[in-house]
Amino acid sequence: MRPRKFIDSFNLDLKKLILGLAAFSVFSLFVVSLVVSYYVQKKKLIQNSLAVNLEYAEKIADGTNSHFMIMQRELAYSAKILGENFNHPDVLQDEVHRLKYQSNYFNNVLIGDTQGHFISYAPKNLKINKNTVNRTLGVNLSLQRKVPVITSPYYSVTGHLVIFMSCPIFDDQKKYLGFVGASIYLKQDNILNQMFANKYDYKNSYMYVMDSSKRIIFHPNAARIGKIVKNNTGLNTIIHNETGKIRLVNSLGIDNLAGFARIPATQWIVVSEQPTHELLAQANKIIYKLIFGMSLFYIIIFLIIGRIAYLISNPLSDLAKMASNLNNPEIDEKIKQVEPWFVEVLKFKISLLLSSQYFKETISKLNYDVNTDPLTGLYNRRGMDLFIDDLMKTNTEFSVIFIDIDHFKKINDSFGHDQGDIVLKELAAFIKSSFRSDDVCCRIGGEEFVVLCPIFDTDFSYSLAEDLRKNLESKQMEAIGSITVSIGIAYWPLSAKEVEAVFKIADENLYRAKNEGRNCIRM
Repeated sequence: MRPRKFIDSFNLDLKKLILGLAAFSVFSLFVVSLVVSYYVQKKKLIQNSLAVNLEYAEKIADGTNSHFMIMQRELAYSAKILGENFNHPDVLQDEVHRLKYQSNYFNNVLIGDTQGHFISYAPKNLKINKNTVNRTLGVNLSLQRKVPVITSPYYSVTGHLVIFMSCPIFDDQKKYLGFVGASIYLKQDNILNQMFANKYDYKNSYMYVMDSSKRIIFHPNAARIGKIVKNNTGLNTIIHNETGKIRLVNSLGIDNLAGFARIPATQWIVVSEQPTHELLAQANKIIYKLIFGMSLFYIIIFLIIGRIAYLISNPLSDLAKMASNLNNPEIDEKIKQVEPWFVEVLKFKISLLLSSQYFKETISKLNYDVNTDPLTGLYNRRGMDLFIDDLMKTNTEFSVIFIDIDHFKKINDSFGHDQGDIVLKELAAFIKSSFRSDDVCCRIGGEEFVVLCPIFDTDFSYSLAEDLRKNLESKQMEAIGSITVSIGIAYWPLSAKEVEAVFKIADENLYRAKNEGRNCIRM
């Protein structure tokens, strides 16, 4: 549809168009704000939950590892005592009794010989036959390895699901005598329950522990203890990493946010999980509150825009009628390319285009005049400050090169100020040609020039300045011969962090060059 037909068919004027655009903009902004807010809230909640679960799992893993180290040290200490008194039954019984009741870490404590007989145990109600050879997983591993052992869960001779810890017993001659071991019943009250008890219960979060074979050591649901973890989408990641966080679907098909950490002493894995839907329910509540609050806000905004649209449309219509009386043949082709949606815009664009073109030309000339030195065409101090601001904003390192003509007063006194101006213009052109296109050449007063040189190598700016000095020394200027310059250099941020301080250092280096004989560089 052609613009003119579109305008005529809907009878568009400025007020209707503003109101229509305002309604579309407010509604779009409202919808986008809700979507973005929900996404940001959801993402942040998920990230926070993953981080909290990881931190909690690491904390539990560290604490549990400390307890296991203590238990292993207790067994090792007892093994040393037993090695010295292995043939004294009373000492053996006293030691298992001490281990059992001193710390209450273990459900039972046993001493086994090299054949697998339990020669002493506590508590006494175990009623173990000391003549029976035992071949449970814990006993076999202890006898075979003859090193400290912590087993995976298994069913003991008493029918309990246990983990078994042991330490070998050696005599003074390093002869293996047997082992001292202790069992922890996983499905009864024990030290593990105390360590793993889930005190962190935000939004139905929970924690469980499994060994490297995926068998559950601890779970809030006691029926799960001893079971193998299956059908968990994050299982491979958890098994093959020491620590981490992951979003997964567990064996019950529930989306969870999990953090996990490994217990070094046992290689068990502590997993802290939180159902995702429980967490996101919080985000939904936030969105409902936002909808209510933002609805009121956007309704008020729309009413304000409607009033402003009425106030704007009337004077703009008058301005368009006045603008239609202006005409300039030079811009006819450009005006024909404009696709107006209603008459007022067409008329206003004509006058606006003319005003804009004139304004840009005027501003461009004013900017040039304000920021440049009229004699040399280099940037003045105001223009230099603009470039310094740009270099600072982009964090670009640069050198400040102060250049001053030696004995310039003599040139003015001997040849006149007109000839001095010629020298200044020729020097300005020579400076500009001696530096790179990216370097900013400025005249900041009298015979003083400054070059801002973006650099990554301080030696490079020095070489540029030295080339200028040498070439200028050998250059012959009409009527006055050769001139020389003194140069001071400083670097930002190497010389100082504040630009004012860098300029002061460069100026001091310039005066040092003057005082030390002129026609030289100091930095």
